[in-house]
Amino acid sequence: MKKELIGLSREELLSEMNTLGESSFRVKQLFSWLYNKGCTDFSQMTNLGKSLRAKLEDSYQITRPSIVYEKNSIDRTRKWLVEFQDKEQVECVYIPEEDRGAVCISTQIGCAQKCAFCHTGTQRMKRNLTAGEIVSQFMVARDSYQEWPTPTNETRFLSNIVVMGMGEPLYNYDNLVKALNILLDPEGLALSRRKITVSTAGIADNIPRLADDTGVKLAISLHAPTNEVRNQIMPINRKFPLEVLMEACQEFQRKQQHRQYITMEYIMIKGLNDSLALAHDLVDLVEKNKLEVKFNLIPFNPWEGCPFEPSTRNQIQKFASFLESHHYPAPIRVSRGQDIMAACGQLKSAFKNKDLE
Repeated sequence: MKKELIGLSREELLSEMNTLGESSFRVKQLFSWLYNKGCTDFSQMTNLGKSLRAKLEDSYQITRPSIVYEKNSIDRTRKWLVEFQDKEQVECVYIPEEDRGAVCISTQIGCAQKCAFCHTGTQRMKRNLTAGEIVSQFMVARDSYQEWPTPTNETRFLSNIVVMGMGEPLYNYDNLVKALNILLDPEGLALSRRKITVSTAGIADNIPRLADDTGVKLAISLHAPTNEVRNQIMPINRKFPLEVLMEACQEFQRKQQHRQYITMEYIMIKGLNDSLALAHDLVDLVEKNKLEVKFNLIPFNPWEGCPFEPSTRNQIQKFASFLESHHYPAPIRVSRGQDIMAACGQLKSAFKNKDLE
């Protein structure tokens, strides 16, 4: 079977060139064809000699996951169900703004965290994605919007990446970091560190490492300010309770070269975590730990079989106003792509759940 090139780092490409008896300068050329130009055909790599192209054709492949379906929302959100070579599937989503947008990518097939509010958590964990499978989701989006070669930051529509699709990124740490460093390479896909956010349910022991290894932004799926409430909806809190999680966040901010906010994501669930008393606890939590944060209040997106209801708009606004009165930014996220099950907490390999009908 031919070896897949997507997902190989510069160092790994150098090893492959050495195996083929080629000069090291070929790495830069090949890296550019793969990650800057998005090329999938060796014959189009015109600055590589014919003999090298023939060697590459014989031993290597450049593939994308196949697109099982593409769905477009009335709000211009676009969702893809993609399938890898072993027939496993994940979803990824493009969320557009007026002149830019974010691609939400997945890191695992399924998820083992079983957060009570999350549709993805109802699908059992099957395996981690490889670095190539993580990167290729963004490349599928680039293909779809014809954004090759890599545009400048001023002209690109696919401007941001949020690693908050299916799975827990920090439980696929090595592949995540390898993928992020490919995405960040200025001669390839050329994403800025400030344009990539990794969201975690709170895998505390890997949070400080992320600052060292990538320098990207951090989002915490917090959703409750006390262990009592968080334990009810997030089983991971029993392994990494809030005291441990907050210490990891402190360490993350200490390690940042350019200190920036940590985003605290907070799904608003009626009668569970939306009281003003808990808003007060939330302020106490971040102030006690001297964290620089902004909040992202997310209306709960219902899905069949889940017992929770979204908080009322009025209650969410009161909650936001309380946080803002204590000088914490607390925007209320506008749910995008609900009509195609592409909103926060709704992603799932729907093809295997008869969602194509």
